[in-house]
Amino acid sequence: MDISFDRSPDAYRHWRLRVDGPVAWLEMDVDEDGGLVPGYELKLNSYDLGVDIELYDAVQRLRFEHPEVRAVVLTSAKDGVFCAGANIRMLAASSHGWKVNFCKFTNETRNGMEDASAHSGLTFIAAVNGSCAGGGYELALACDRILLIDDNSSSVALPEVPLLGVLPGTGGLTRLVDKRGVRKDLADVFATRSAGVRGRTAVEWGLVDEVVPRRDFREIVERRAREAAERGPRGPAAEAVRLEPLRREATGDGLAYGHVRARCDRAAGLVEITVRGPEPGGTGWLLALTRELDDLVLRLRANEPELGTWVIRTEGDAEEVLAQERAVLGRGDWLGGEILHYYKRTLKRLDVTSRSLVALIEPGSCFAGVLLELALACDLQYMLDGPPVEDPDSAERASIRLSEANFGTFPMGNGLSRLESRFYRRGGHLELLRKETGEPLDAARARDLELVTGAPDDLDWEDEVRLVLEARAALSPDALTAMEANHRFVGPETPETKIFGRLSAWQNWVFTRPNAAGDEGALRRYGTGRRPAYDRKRV
Repeated sequence: MDISFDRSPDAYRHWRLRVDGPVAWLEMDVDEDGGLVPGYELKLNSYDLGVDIELYDAVQRLRFEHPEVRAVVLTSAKDGVFCAGANIRMLAASSHGWKVNFCKFTNETRNGMEDASAHSGLTFIAAVNGSCAGGGYELALACDRILLIDDNSSSVALPEVPLLGVLPGTGGLTRLVDKRGVRKDLADVFATRSAGVRGRTAVEWGLVDEVVPRRDFREIVERRAREAAERGPRGPAAEAVRLEPLRREATGDGLAYGHVRARCDRAAGLVEITVRGPEPGGTGWLLALTRELDDLVLRLRANEPELGTWVIRTEGDAEEVLAQERAVLGRGDWLGGEILHYYKRTLKRLDVTSRSLVALIEPGSCFAGVLLELALACDLQYMLDGPPVEDPDSAERASIRLSEANFGTFPMGNGLSRLESRFYRRGGHLELLRKETGEPLDAARARDLELVTGAPDDLDWEDEVRLVLEARAALSPDALTAMEANHRFVGPETPETKIFGRLSAWQNWVFTRPNAAGDEGALRRYGTGRRPAYDRKRV
């Protein structure tokens, strides 16, 4: 079954989106029978990938289609329950790869909410109007403010460790201490207490910001949202950009969009991705490209797990790429910012994708500025030093161009630019590169500046590339994923790298252990009345 990430508010099954001036209401109302795959019921507002795809779509639309919105109330449409978290039956029945991709996407969606808070002027308020456990509380943690109903029964909890033998997989442990400043001993008690914490104790521990009596809950939530929305507007509603359905052609061996195409070579275990630069005089290219690239990355991750190497090319005019980049950077308004942050998030999605990424820079390519970021996001970069292989008499040569955008406009999860990550602790080299901004750099110069892995000539190009790709396909995918993840994120650790690095590594390991996923493990025995059987050895 191919997973689609196409959604629109008029067809949501699990969320209700309502915009009331500067305040948006995003109500969770999960359809029990609306699981993405058969075999489980989404009771108590528990969620699966399909529920989170709708949430991702809603946040994107709030950023682009509703610039008048400044506060978002995230709550439940069901009485007495906010969200029970990720559906346990779904997790117990899913393959390891499915669980990992599910956790990865939910992490990216929560991080996207926090990115909207930091850069789009949106304040997210979690109005917890009932029981809130596991991923439900992690959803609240992604918000800026948490209001908990005070009804003597509603609590917040992270019960994964005591009940399921796994970890809060959407950054809960990290956000408790790094974001909310919960004392680590209290975080320990909280994460091992299956019943959770409620009322004034939840406020005192820093788990929520406020408890509100049931009779006043709706009124106070609305008041807090209006107060948060009193800041200046993000942009006039008249400038809203509608996110129209993507135009995409799917065939047996690939996907084609307006600016991106992908060809799957299943025999070689790779996919060739080509990104087209803008047409002369065109507008809207960067937003359109970003939406297509984002969709392609998500679809390939979910539907083509055995295509372990992604080969990335570009084609077009570098001058046009830089002109479009300057147009977006020069806008200085809310829309220009949203486009740049969306491209940043899409590059981050590429950074945490567990595939080998190889950039091939050939004559006719346009790896400049924003598109050079694609090459810098790759694990390996090879540049042809010579004419096109198919036309040895041609005078055309490959080149790349640095722009100001390569020096911090699109930071990685570690807070560094991709150039800073490539040349970590080599500030002098970065200053040297700054002097080359805007200049076409041929293969020899790019090699001297250490911007490419190799620069074979036209006689050796095809054999060199073939050997690189064949060697990649011959190695262990697991070992490659671990190696690449270690190399991509150098330098400082941030909450984001902890969530995708430290947490993901441990969660992936826990998910394969019999204590969690075995026949007698906690995931499979949850809700049966039988206690899990644990292997007591610590390793």
